Amino acid sequence: MANITAAQVNELRKITGAGMMDCKKALVESNGDIEAAIDILRKKGQKVAVNRADRDANQGIVIARTTADNGFASVIMLNCETDFVAKNQDFIDFANKISDATIEHQPKSLDELLQIKIDGFTVEEGVTHLIGKTGEKMQLAHYEHITAPYTAAYNHFDNRLSAIVGFNKKDVNDIEQIGNDISMQVAAMNPLAVDKDSIPQSAIDREIEIGKEQARAEGKPEEMLEKIAMGKLNRFFKENTLLEQEFINEAKVSVKDYLQRIDKNFTVTDLKRFQLGS
Repeated sequence: MANITAAQVNELRKITGAGMMDCKKALVESNGDIEAAIDILRKKGQKVAVNRADRDANQGIVIARTTADNGFASVIMLNCETDFVAKNQDFIDFANKISDATIEHQPKSLDELLQIKIDGFTVEEGVTHLIGKTGEKMQLAHYEHITAPYTAAYNHFDNRLSAIVGFNKKDVNDIEQIGNDISMQVAAMNPLAVDKDSIPQSAIDREIEIGKEQARAEGKPEEMLEKIAMGKLNRFFKENTLLEQEFINEAKVSVKDYLQRIDKNFTVTDLKRFQLGS
């Protein structure tokens, strides 16, 4: 049996973030081979992930941020099982490193993000290491990004809810405040899309059918059903599309009217929103 030193244990712990005893056991099993011990710890994490595949991971952290020039914004959701782990500093630090990596590398997909290396390991491997360390199911569940002339990000104070928004112009007075206000609107009001043209036709057809059935159940004449359903559809657009929603900072003014008052050609190009548990 190899004589495992405290220095070796500390080295492996520094590399992997695993607990002292887990590191020592892995080194004993690998006869002091650091690389083999890393593989053993990875396998332990993967086994835990499989064993806990049926467990809910509704807790975690959501982080949104932008590049320094505001031309790119990202939002990630890293999930775990318990609020206790979600508030663990190692978990929070790792989530922030993932968010930093999205800003540095600007991956185009979640799969691409999972292969980015942080501290010598891919993001996917890093999640596995944390699983092995905590014994909880974890998952980098979501990643979205927006590229636009100007992007803004909003993080709710408890990092359970975040939103990012893209705009078609950046040379607008008070653009930073506008970006904050509109991204906060997205977080608070949860629009399904930027405007009605962004709503899938299948969803529109479904709303029309629902409107007709509601009117029919209320005893409305058949010849009136289409008109009533279209009225309901317009209310649906007003409630569920960002530009048609009432601006949270100014009653009776839509987001679209607010933006066009600043610049008649100023608008939102895209939005993304993540919330834990939804």
